[in-house]
Parts: sequence; structure tokens; C-alpha cells
Amino acid sequence: MRAVRFKEYGGPQVLENVEIDKPVPKGHELLIEIHAVGVNYADTARREGQYVVPTPLPFVPGAEVAGTVVETGEKASHIKPGTRVVTLIESGGYAEYALADGRFIIPLEDHLDFQQAAALPLQGLSAYHILKTMGRMQEGETVLVHAAGGGVGTIAVQLARLFGAGKVIATASSEDKLELARQLGADVAVNYTEEDWEKQVLEATDGKGVDVALEMAGGEVFHKTMKCLAVFGRLVIYGVASGEPSKFYPSNLMGKNQSVIGFFLPQIMRRPDLLKPSLQELFTYLSQGSLKLTIGDVFPLQEAAQVHDLLQSRKTKGKLLLKP
Repeated sequence: MRAVRFKEYGGPQVLENVEIDKPVPKGHELLIEIHAVGVNYADTARREGQYVVPTPLPFVPGAEVAGTVVETGEKASHIKPGTRVVTLIESGGYAEYALADGRFIIPLEDHLDFQQAAALPLQGLSAYHILKTMGRMQEGETVLVHAAGGGVGTIAVQLARLFGAGKVIATASSEDKLELARQLGADVAVNYTEEDWEKQVLEATDGKGVDVALEMAGGEVFHKTMKCLAVFGRLVIYGVASGEPSKFYPSNLMGKNQSVIGFFLPQIMRRPDLLKPSLQELFTYLSQGSLKLTIGDVFPLQEAAQVHDLLQSRKTKGKLLLKP
């Protein structure tokens, strides 16, 4: 089968198009013929050797896939070949076929296409659990969403609204991304490339600060976001896209009873009690039309290197997908 993998860490150029053996499902595993796979910052971190956990070499990236079951392991015979499914996997999505654990798949309703399905799980679950599980967001609270024109950001703005936020403040790097955030439900939109953007956030809260902040840039953005936190505010870190370290003194949290919380989606993926109900809830929102997905573009699998370059340029909006 065709696949994209890397044998060394580095830039997008280390991604190579190869022919490898099609995997064989065992136990609870399913073999899925992939129709769409999501492209994520986690994939670029894997490629650069900067992921939260070690990345073995050679490696086929790709964590969220949608497709059709073509074969099952001996303990997954209750799932019939031909079933349309979406799921998250540890690796292997940049390929024509991939293995998935049958205990974690979600069957797709007929009206949802594969591209919609592949655009939701990773960013949707991240936004959901950053807000609810880690950020402990309550109705009426103020939420700050950075990179609101991106995959997690576009969903987080909408979920904050659905979860009853009193005010949603979105930041982005361009006017078209800010306008997208407004269309998705943001009450206030701030350009974070402007100096002293944090003052605009504080002004929007009458100086009180935000209750929950989603932060994935690191460096200066982290420190400015800390200045935006209210008393009892929670800042959830889910990435370090800038690559800049953040010198942090925990004692600074004491004066206002603030929290800095880390989020890593694979820990949610290892908890069926957290994963499946939240993923089903997200697909219900999608089916009802209360959650809209912003798909930036769909590219052929063999153009994965160019897609990584596009993603890291920060010039894209919404979700990028590959199609084998």
C-alpha cells in the first residue's frame, strides 16, 4: 500500500512517499481503508522529534482517520466489513490502510461524509476536554481562545458558546481569521500580532480577566495570557507552537488562586469513559448543525510534505486533510 513516512527527524522534506506492507488486524483491531486523514500540529511535532512522547523511527504519522472497515481481528467480529467509521489512532494514518482498535471506533451516520468525520476527532476532542475536563468551564464564565482561526480554535469558540460561556474572546493573526471567529460566535476578536493585545483582552472583561484560557503558542504569548487570567482563572496549555520556552514561577499563581494545567489528548484516548461519550456528543452537535467545521483544503496523500509546510506557515484557516 502507499504511505508517507519519515526515517529521520527534520523539516517537511523528510516525509517520503513509500510502498509498505498492508497491516493485518489481530485481536480487537480493525483494518480500515482510509478515505480521509486529518493533518495536525502533533504530526509536525512528531516529524521534528519534538512530540510529548518519543517517536520511534521509521514512523508513519496520522492520528485521525475516517474510512471503511475491510477486515477485522478475531475479537472484533461484531463489527462488519463495510461499516463506515471514524477513530483516533496512535500512528499510521498517512496511508491507504491503517489499523485501529475496534473498541474506540465511532460508526458514521449516513449523512456525514468522510472529510467531515476526519476533521472533527482530534481538534474536537481537544477543544471539548480543554474546556470541560481540564478547564472546568462553568456557565457564564469568560473564555479566551487563542489561534481562533485554526482547527482547535474554530471548534473551541463554538463549544464555549454551546457550553454556556458568558463571553468568548478570540485572538488570531489576521482580519479574515478574526472575522471567521466572530461568525462562529466570538463576542470579542483581538489581533495578537498587535503590541499590548493583552490590554485589549482585559478591557473586554472590565479588568477582571478571563476564567479559562486556551494556550498553545508558548513563550511571550504564555506570559501575556497569564496577565489576562482572573481570580481563580485556569490556563490550559495544549502545545508550544512557537518553540519558545516559558520561564514560569509557580508561586506567581498563589495571589489569585490561579491554575496552569497541561493537556495531552492521548491520555484521554486511553480512557474509554472519557473518549467515547465526548466524541459521540461532538458528532451529535455536528449532526444537529450546532457545530460547524471549517475545512481549509483537501490534498492528495503524496503532497503531505507541502501540507506540513502550509500548516506551519500559519497562513491557513480551518482543518487541512489528506486523501489517499
